[in-house]
Amino acid sequence: MYSFNNTYLYDPYNARYYRNISDTKILKDIQKAINAEYSAIFCYGKLAKLAPGQDERERILEIQKDERRHLEEFSGIYKNLTGMQPTYKIIEECPDTYREGVEFSFKDEQEAVDFYLDISDQAHNLFIKERFRRAAADEQNHAIRFLSFLLKRQNVKKSTRQVENFGAKGALSAPTLTLPDMLTYALQDEYLAQARYDNILETFGYIRTFARIKEAELRHISALLPLFDLYQMKIPEDISHSYVTTPQSVKAAYSAGVQGEIDNISMYEKFITHNIPNDVKTIFTQLRNASLNHLDAFKRGLARD
Repeated sequence: MYSFNNTYLYDPYNARYYRNISDTKILKDIQKAINAEYSAIFCYGKLAKLAPGQDERERILEIQKDERRHLEEFSGIYKNLTGMQPTYKIIEECPDTYREGVEFSFKDEQEAVDFYLDISDQAHNLFIKERFRRAAADEQNHAIRFLSFLLKRQNVKKSTRQVENFGAKGALSAPTLTLPDMLTYALQDEYLAQARYDNILETFGYIRTFARIKEAELRHISALLPLFDLYQMKIPEDISHSYVTTPQSVKAAYSAGVQGEIDNISMYEKFITHNIPNDVKTIFTQLRNASLNHLDAFKRGLARD
């Protein structure tokens, strides 16, 4: 049975306030968060044993370490609020295969982000607010990491496919666009950028600009995926690797990055002109703005090279 050292250091200036709480909803939500963290610790231990390589195994154990810290923090908060120890039980069963486990964990981490932010919003005490806000940020980073594991497992055979009907180029050439079309083209283009930067880093070694933008593209993908669930659309298969060609030089890689971001920005600007739901327009606008920053970074790299 899992055990931990419950010596959580809470804010001594607000301890008496904690004991006077009367909101049962936040207590139930904190207990639910405790059980979620307890379940995640067991699941990530299982995934670490199933991981295909040492690097992924170590990263999963780092995530598990974060979850242990969350469990101790949430347990300390619960005890200070109620004067009682929380209960601990596994509320979600971890899949038996590595890929299914990573997919499950990615979705679970995304849901945890919203749940912890909701608890933070409910809390009146600033100490509790901050602890759950920081935990939500950790869970978002975990989701991005699990997403990177999923993309790494994509073993699509490369071919000589034409990119004109895929991603941003497909969106820019399309005579009409529905919301499913836009979401599909957007996700395809973010997949394509991720695959392109993977190829460049594998070919030329570590280049800071490409490594940092690659991490940003993972966040873009993470922002788009919940929209498919929200609007009940099927997530397209990631076949982006079949559209990637290896640049002949680092300078050519920067040039391709510049053109890719120009196409990406034009795609989102085209989408924003349509009558689409506000939440989708907000995401498209945020991704367009991020791509403007990426474009500047690639232009600077091209000038240096």
